[in-house]
Amino acid sequence: MRVTMETTHRSRTLSISKPVAKYLALASLVLTLVCGGISVAALRSNNEHMAKLRSALYAADKSGIGVPQALTNLQEYVTAHMNTNLSTGAGSVYPPIQLEYTYQRLVQAQDQAALSADSGLYTAAQAYCQKVIPNYFSGHNRVPCIENYVSTHGTLGNKAPTIPAALYEFDFVSPTWSPDLAGWMLLVTILFAVLSALFSAIFIFRRFFEKESSVNR
Repeated sequence: MRVTMETTHRSRTLSISKPVAKYLALASLVLTLVCGGISVAALRSNNEHMAKLRSALYAADKSGIGVPQALTNLQEYVTAHMNTNLSTGAGSVYPPIQLEYTYQRLVQAQDQAALSADSGLYTAAQAYCQKVIPNYFSGHNRVPCIENYVSTHGTLGNKAPTIPAALYEFDFVSPTWSPDLAGWMLLVTILFAVLSALFSAIFIFRRFFEKESSVNR
């Protein structure tokens, strides 16, 4: 009587038959593999598109045309799509995006500004020394005065200009999950994997249960 009651209880609990459970397990497994393949392809596509945008940025950096827009395009894509990470990792020494030609242009511009300032400085030094030493027609004896003025007021001989790293070094962090094709297919893959495991467990349990029932009979 006890065996009969237990059998009835288990039969009600396992409403899915063994053939149905087997079919659903296999179907879920196939869908898991298919969706997993699509997810991997989508993740690879995300990374490849990021690489194209990065190459476009480097090309713009070299030509000096359209750098801000190319940088914005890369940043917006990386921060909105998974598997496109361009962040400085724990073991990295330098940021992943370094605009070499932008840095060179910044240095040249700063050097040019310094030269322009020094050119005006010599003019100011001459005017100053003419007032301080007005009695020499040739101006030869004003040379020490000019040199002293330039050395105390000028920028020549100083260290190379320091360019802020934020103007030419960049890193962008991609999300762990993103609502794009790769992200959604990854979730669907996980769902079907769970269902496949669940139906497989039901199938195995039903098979074991039927063997146990046949033995008890």
